[in-house]
Amino acid sequence: MKALLSKAVGGPDTLSLEDLPSPEAKPGFAVISVKACGVNFPDTLIIEDKYQFKPARPFSPGGEVAGLVKAVGEGVANVKVGDRVLATTTFGGMSQEIAIEAARVTKIPDAMPFDEASAFVLTYGTSYHALKDRAGLKPGQTLLVLGAAGGVGLAAIELAKAMGARVIAAASSQEKVDLCLKHGADAGLVYGRGPFDRDGQKQLSEQFKAACGPDGADVIYDAVGGGYAEPALRSIAWEGKYLVIGFAAGEIPKIPLNLTLLKGCDIVGVFWGAWVAKNPKLHQQALVELLDLYAKGKIRPFVSERYPLARGAEALTRLASRQAVGKVVVTMD
Repeated sequence: MKALLSKAVGGPDTLSLEDLPSPEAKPGFAVISVKACGVNFPDTLIIEDKYQFKPARPFSPGGEVAGLVKAVGEGVANVKVGDRVLATTTFGGMSQEIAIEAARVTKIPDAMPFDEASAFVLTYGTSYHALKDRAGLKPGQTLLVLGAAGGVGLAAIELAKAMGARVIAAASSQEKVDLCLKHGADAGLVYGRGPFDRDGQKQLSEQFKAACGPDGADVIYDAVGGGYAEPALRSIAWEGKYLVIGFAAGEIPKIPLNLTLLKGCDIVGVFWGAWVAKNPKLHQQALVELLDLYAKGKIRPFVSERYPLARGAEALTRLASRQAVGKVVVTMD
């Protein structure tokens, strides 16, 4: 089988396409013939040793896959050979075959395309956990989404609308905001690219406040970080919740904690991967609920670009440039 490998610390240009032996199905594991692999921001970090997990090299990036079960090991009962499935794994997805713990494999509907299935779990799982479990988003509340045209951002928009919230989408271009509006956002705003000086941050804060209204945002979903965080926090409602999702801007923000005092608000960390590991039964229930929303047409991954495995490095570069919208997928066929 072929796999796109990280053999040295570095960017996408350091990856190489190589032949590897097919994996075996050990007890408790399933081998998946991968059809598609979703590309996510952590994939760009893990190859540079900047992610929370640092796997031994060589390894393939790619944290979510979809495909067909090729083999199952002893004791596996939840899937069988030939099943159409999706699976989450911290790494290893950009390969034609992968062996993974069967508990992390979930069957998908026959009508669900593999590319959409490979773009489903990380974005919708993260956003559902963030909005439902960490924020307790309620009908009628206002949600401000930063980086709204990305994979997790669009997922947050769709889920928040399904939960009855009012959604303000913030993104770096009118084209991206228009995409968010098509996916259900009630309003949007275009913010500039940082870094921002103090005057720039003040202007950005005024933009957020104007978009959210006089009462502010009950929940802020921040997948961007950097110089956008403090201006967004200044637009939060009394006793609002600020969700820390990620740092696509490339910088971890420093927040003046007096703002949390003045706003009576909470800054809430969202580490979906660790939550899944600690709460596997709750994760499986969340997957059931998400697949039900998919079946009802309330959520659907927006796959904007597809790259063959041989061009997987280009897919990572595209995502890292912050130019991509929705989800980028690497296909194996």
